[in-house]
Amino acid sequence: MKPPAPRLRTAAVHAGESPDPATGASAPNLVMSSTFVTHEAGGFSAHDLDEESGYLYTRWSNPTVAQLEAKLCALEGAEAGLCFGSGMAAAAGVLFSLLSAGDHVIMSDTNYAGVAELGRDTLPRMGIDATFVDASAPLNVEAAIRPRTRLIWLETPANPIVRLTDLEAIGVIAAAHPRIRVAVDSTFATPVATRPLELGAHYVMHSLTKYIGGHGDAVGGAVLGSREDIAALRLEAAIHYGGILSPFNAWLIMRGAATLPIRMQAHEENAMAVASFLEDHPRVGRVIYPGLASHPQHDLARRQMDNFSAMLTFQVDDGPALAEEMARRLRVIHYAVSLGHHRSLIFWMDTPSLMETSFRLRGDALASYREYAGDGIFRMSVGLEDPADLCEDLARVLP
Repeated sequence: MKPPAPRLRTAAVHAGESPDPATGASAPNLVMSSTFVTHEAGGFSAHDLDEESGYLYTRWSNPTVAQLEAKLCALEGAEAGLCFGSGMAAAAGVLFSLLSAGDHVIMSDTNYAGVAELGRDTLPRMGIDATFVDASAPLNVEAAIRPRTRLIWLETPANPIVRLTDLEAIGVIAAAHPRIRVAVDSTFATPVATRPLELGAHYVMHSLTKYIGGHGDAVGGAVLGSREDIAALRLEAAIHYGGILSPFNAWLIMRGAATLPIRMQAHEENAMAVASFLEDHPRVGRVIYPGLASHPQHDLARRQMDNFSAMLTFQVDDGPALAEEMARRLRVIHYAVSLGHHRSLIFWMDTPSLMETSFRLRGDALASYREYAGDGIFRMSVGLEDPADLCEDLARVLP
């Protein structure tokens, strides 16, 4: 009988790893070689490779990177995975591999800025039509489907406003159109919170730079899905585009991934404490955090997320002035971009600026965004410090 799959915390520690057969080393080895000696003659092209080919060249596959890919598969419940040099490389790999001139993609109208700008600027230049919808309403996605629609690209919770998408509902919609694939950027959620493949998605993408790496010292990305889909993605995106993950960064990220479940538990506890403090502060107008009952989609969050993660936003009067105060006076929280690290990070997100550069929303779409963000928000990634110290640090700049 096949042994039962390990539970989440066990998979985070052990999946993809085993003691080194030559030395007995318990920790995974770091294999930095770019090429590998082979004792059998074979084809030179990557088209000649299969699962039995072994390692030949690190752009095609690498033992250390493969260990990380196996660990991520165990966490997401995926058949296969492919790591990239960054989250943006992973997103671009999916979009460029699945879409061709004349195709149509539906994208969340609010998501990571790099992907938002790629969808609005780069894809149309290549003859690919993109429609941007408020994916928090599944009917918006369904209404946008065309005969040439090939992909639905979602992000939940959405960066930066922490708005959610009902993945199960979108999965049902997509299932009625066999030609359409669904890809989900689940960076904010992590596999601890949400596993999109279980809810009808074909691909799940992560910026490994964030929670999975967890320490702010390595950049990477990953896409996971079926064995067939990932094999095709490896041939197209990894081998032809070349945006692969360094084995050293894979080794660092694998070390971080081992503690992901216990870190996410602590992240959630801290975020709840900080969100509650901010919601009670007289200077704070509104707090958006999926774990709060006040989140507009709290019921969906409870149904779809096993962990509310640690991304929150809040609004205050005169945000730009407070941002200046934070940059000068915060002692514990770093005034810096990025998210998902063990240290807390905060940054001001100006609505007019984002509308001009990244999202370019109008009408009802802009009104929906402003329901979450107003004229601007502070996006905070709550870290692993003592929550009392975090609240005291915020109180120092929120008199």
